[in-house]
Amino acid sequence: MVFEMNGIQVRSIRLIIVFLFCFQCRHLIAQTSSGINYAEKVNTLIGSKGKGHGIQERYLEAGYTFPGAMYPFGMVQFTPTFFTEHKGFVVNQLSGAGCEHLGNFPMLPLPGELKASPDSMEHLDPRYQVNKAIAGYYKVKVKEKIDCELTVTKRTGMARISCLPSEKKITVIIGSGINSTKITDAQIRITGPGKCEGYANTGSFCGSPSSLKVYFVAEFDARPTASGTWKGKAFEPSSKSAAGENSGAYFTFDISSGKPVGYKFGISYVSLENAKQNLATENPGWSFDKVKQETAAAWNKYLGKIEVSSGNTEQLTQFYTHLYHSFGHPNVFNDVNGEYTGADHKVHKAERGDYYTSFSNWDTYRTQGQLISILAPKEMSEMVSSQLVFAEQSGGGFARWIMGDTETGIMQGDPTSILVANAYAFGATDFDSKKALEIMRRGAEVPGTKSQNILTRPFLEQYLGKGYMHASMMLEYTSADFAIGRFALEAFKDSTLWRRYLKRAQAWKNLYNPSSGWLQSRNNDGSWKKYDEDWREASYKNYFWMVPYNLDGLITVSGGKAKAEQRLDEFFSQLNASYNQEWFAAGNEPDFQVPWVYNWISVPYKTQETVRRILNEQYSNRDNGLPGNDDLGAMGAWYVFADIGLYPMVPGVGGFSVNSPIFSTINIHLGTGQTLAIRGGDADKKYITSLKLNGRPLDGTWIPWSSIRNGGELAFTLSAVPDKNWGTQAAPPSYDNED
Repeated sequence: MVFEMNGIQVRSIRLIIVFLFCFQCRHLIAQTSSGINYAEKVNTLIGSKGKGHGIQERYLEAGYTFPGAMYPFGMVQFTPTFFTEHKGFVVNQLSGAGCEHLGNFPMLPLPGELKASPDSMEHLDPRYQVNKAIAGYYKVKVKEKIDCELTVTKRTGMARISCLPSEKKITVIIGSGINSTKITDAQIRITGPGKCEGYANTGSFCGSPSSLKVYFVAEFDARPTASGTWKGKAFEPSSKSAAGENSGAYFTFDISSGKPVGYKFGISYVSLENAKQNLATENPGWSFDKVKQETAAAWNKYLGKIEVSSGNTEQLTQFYTHLYHSFGHPNVFNDVNGEYTGADHKVHKAERGDYYTSFSNWDTYRTQGQLISILAPKEMSEMVSSQLVFAEQSGGGFARWIMGDTETGIMQGDPTSILVANAYAFGATDFDSKKALEIMRRGAEVPGTKSQNILTRPFLEQYLGKGYMHASMMLEYTSADFAIGRFALEAFKDSTLWRRYLKRAQAWKNLYNPSSGWLQSRNNDGSWKKYDEDWREASYKNYFWMVPYNLDGLITVSGGKAKAEQRLDEFFSQLNASYNQEWFAAGNEPDFQVPWVYNWISVPYKTQETVRRILNEQYSNRDNGLPGNDDLGAMGAWYVFADIGLYPMVPGVGGFSVNSPIFSTINIHLGTGQTLAIRGGDADKKYITSLKLNGRPLDGTWIPWSSIRNGGELAFTLSAVPDKNWGTQAAPPSYDNED
């Protein structure tokens, strides 16, 4: 039926509306298709291999990253692991952590029917052939016959498994009593055709045992022709359950139709019911492509926070891969209903936002914490709040290295105080700052303060009483003291507390031995220990520069700028030191800031050329392309800062030490809602000849965060020839007692 309306037929109106709608759709599609897919620029294989050292030295020049799928700050990592990649695709893993850990519920598809127990899954030899490895998606061929695609949501994983036409059956095995360490408490039950559920202990990390359990539910979109379980060498067809070490379940499928087999799982660290709810909420359907696209969109949101332009595909790939690693951890630990397992091993509910875990703070306080604060202050504020809650639940002190609900006690110093101060200094301020300062001060002033059974500051009584202790640990304490004082000043305008902690931070001077010219440990009676004692993961030459808040004082007391330049030049003669070698270690955190020390001795052109040497010689777009452990994004964030020409040098102080950027156009979309534009970078030119901030010339190598936190433009002019005068007129900050 056609009606007349003022002489115009309704049919015509409908046609006009349809035409306009279609035009708008085409316009929107064109806009979407013209956008940059940053997820595609990521190569998740970077850092997934070492450089060929033996098993006893595999920590050397190994990235320890994983190539599979993860979600930004997600609970699930669906991937082969660095440690036991031959066992299949696991549900949890940390990027760049240097000790065996996690790797629970490995899944592996195998051709044909299963005839014998997979036992420990050690000898299955999957013979991976990687087809694609980008942010949120991993495709690999197994045993030259099976294509396995992986993707994730925040708390679930999904696989699509397909085979060559010649294959008629496949078997998918799921290890329950198996991970990258050793499991004794595990169980799996087959609950229906193509369905199973269970739990497993998470094992240990660097010798620290974990009582945390991961709960797991999984299902397939096809009905199996056979299923069963195994334990050890015992193969049990038709069995519905298995428990203990080296146990698991299997499902065999008829694939003669050519239809892929879908697999999905959900996990929780609270309960099986929560794992089921996570799966039902985040991935109720069976559209692999939909989940893959949504995860790519999530990654594009975060990776698009820094837009860079370059004609060099290799450099773009490396940049976005390292930015990707920076957003992998910490991890959301609460389920969709808000529940999580706390530091007291009880179930709690996140009160505001998400609750996070996986805090490698000794590593990440130097780079990654600042980067997340700048780009994602909401998430960083929630991460800080999570650590405040952990401290309160665990005894009152800050933890150093949290995995799950456990303070592992790994590494040294008081890094969480620095990380919290850094977060506040760079704009992540939406947390209980009063509570943060209380926890900081308790750990710094009260001997015996603990997180769980780990002291926040070992040897604190000696440090407070005598002003010296184990050298590398003490240098970490002095940086933490400086950061605590700075936090008191920035958050509360408490100049009295600032002065008190600033004075404490100068205790590094008690480690300076004038007869040797180096920082050294002392015995209880004040006598000097041997120059090479008490250095953690580094030598005395590496730790010498770890006074980033008072480099002027360090340089002056140890012989002046000329002497410092000589030492730095010798130090950078090589770039890949192991723990005990006396030159620069590009692959370990104690050395991260050292290339920028040249800015404090009036030879900034050497910072510019040294950073470029490190980028060009120690990093590459290869699976062994990292100089050391990624350490949950610490190294990734270092690379990002080095590429954009700004490095966060001083603990608790918002600001950057400058080097030359490598990209001609950089747009940083800050958490403040503003954009910082950086122009003039060049991968072939390393030396700065001029720098302008919003059109105003700068002749110094320090840029306060307050100058750029609301956006603006930094315009570099670079040259292939060093300008030895630029950047020498305005001194970068250094804080001594009288400041």
